[in-house]
Amino acid sequence: MSSHRISPEQFESYVEEALATVPEEFRRYLENVVIAVEEEPSDEDYDETDTPDDVELFGIFRGVPFFDRMTQVSSLPAQIAIFRGPILRSCATRGEAVREIRDTVVHEIGHMLGLGDEEMPY
Repeated sequence: MSSHRISPEQFESYVEEALATVPEEFRRYLENVVIAVEEEPSDEDYDETDTPDDVELFGIFRGVPFFDRMTQVSSLPAQIAIFRGPILRSCATRGEAVREIRDTVVHEIGHMLGLGDEEMPY
């Protein structure tokens, strides 16, 4: 089945399923983190991540990494945003989209914990 037939509600349920598969030792760090599904990344998201304009951005962590929160104060809650449009455009099937959602959720949790792109498996 084509990934383009995934409704916004189904997409959000796949994000929730991906979060449920995160091991408990990492899930506890998500207690005060907003997980949002957004249709498209903003220009600021591209600038913040140094992502070239011709590359699809699947997700972003916005905020202060967990282990830096003692030294940096922010009035905004930390947020992980998963971008529906880029994931659906880049995945041909529902199965591919579900895997990409899971990989993106895990990747952004890694950023929240202070890991750089080069330190993560995907």
